[in-house]
Amino acid sequence: MTKPAGPLCNLDCKYCFYLEKENLYHDVSEWRMPPNVLEAYIRQYIESQPTANVAFAWQGGEPTVLGVDFFREVVKLQQRYANGKRIENTIQTNGVTLDDEWGKFLSENRFLVGVSIDGPRELHDFYRVDKGGQPTFDRVVRGVDVLKRHGVEFNTLTCVHRNNSYHPLEVYRFLKELGSTFMQFIPIVERISIEPNPDGLVLISPQDTERANVASWSVESSQYGKFLCAVFDEWVRNDVGQYFVQIFDVALESWYGVPQSLCVFAPTCGSALAMEHNGDLYSCDHFVYSRNRLGNILEQPISWLATSEQQQQFGLDKRDTLPRYCRECSVRFACNGECPKHRFISTPDGEPGLNYLCAGYKIFFRHIDPYMKFMAEQVRQQRAPAFVMDWIAEKESAKQGVAAERNGPCPCGSGKKYKKCCGQSNS
Repeated sequence: MTKPAGPLCNLDCKYCFYLEKENLYHDVSEWRMPPNVLEAYIRQYIESQPTANVAFAWQGGEPTVLGVDFFREVVKLQQRYANGKRIENTIQTNGVTLDDEWGKFLSENRFLVGVSIDGPRELHDFYRVDKGGQPTFDRVVRGVDVLKRHGVEFNTLTCVHRNNSYHPLEVYRFLKELGSTFMQFIPIVERISIEPNPDGLVLISPQDTERANVASWSVESSQYGKFLCAVFDEWVRNDVGQYFVQIFDVALESWYGVPQSLCVFAPTCGSALAMEHNGDLYSCDHFVYSRNRLGNILEQPISWLATSEQQQQFGLDKRDTLPRYCRECSVRFACNGECPKHRFISTPDGEPGLNYLCAGYKIFFRHIDPYMKFMAEQVRQQRAPAFVMDWIAEKESAKQGVAAERNGPCPCGSGKKYKKCCGQSNS
């Protein structure tokens, strides 16, 4: 994930973990990625990729605050250094700056756009406000309308926090109405330190030993599981093959037995690095802390930093530090302890390193088990997973038929309902 504007953003979302990263760069007067860093990054990144397709991910902060011309230069440099490779770009945005100039550029250059939106107006505006504390929903929807008007492919990223987690179907149905066919539901979990760490950061990682409290906006563990279950139940009955939810797709990978494509559920991690505006490379977007800085691409190439001993150890630690409670868990194959960022509570027997969201994931993965088994078997038979909807409809229809019979008059002529008479012996 590349942060060409660093943590600079035109919004002031109350739960944002990245805004305070400004404290890591006290002497910065401008957050715009310098031309020499941009060129070095694009050249090195393309050269380091062994595949014919090279995907760039532009994030923030808010990358669109740099303006369209910055990204015109990006495309120009990518074309210069492509060397026959196909270049793809994704950009994550809050959507509020998108206009027709942006729409035309993104369409012509085939950018995939991720739009951050947390649900309908009252749920979105609860935390996602601008620097003046004003709501942003209308501006985000206008931005989405720009993308639609110009035929730009987009998906949505929804942060699941303490407030909207209690309205799963309202959120899901709204996103469908908005036109999102690919959705990400990201749990918001942060710890607020009693005292800032040496870098002046208050939202700390599990590696920090300072006393801390879970932030009030963080989603509750069990509620996150219930949120996912509610969305899944509607999706699996009506929307399979038409709407795609990232965590459901990755779960199917787990049940099918192939490596998970999303780092948080893979056994190890370390391939989703984050680069700041000045070329500093960090182990992960969620671990932009001094101790996780790998180096700077102007001093050592990306290929060396990304495969350094420090980064390899970071990735292996995800697997090697799992508590015994997790290693023996029945849903470990799907969860793998989730993101190390969230591993700050203790197991029932007192071992540290349990994921804060453990209870929620157990609820979710156990709930979806029969449906995932069916869909995985469909894939093995080279059939569409969407057949699960017919399978569910048949099962539920059969249950309704049995229920109707049991509530009907008993054939013995007693005048009672079957379930209150002869049916009692079959209960």
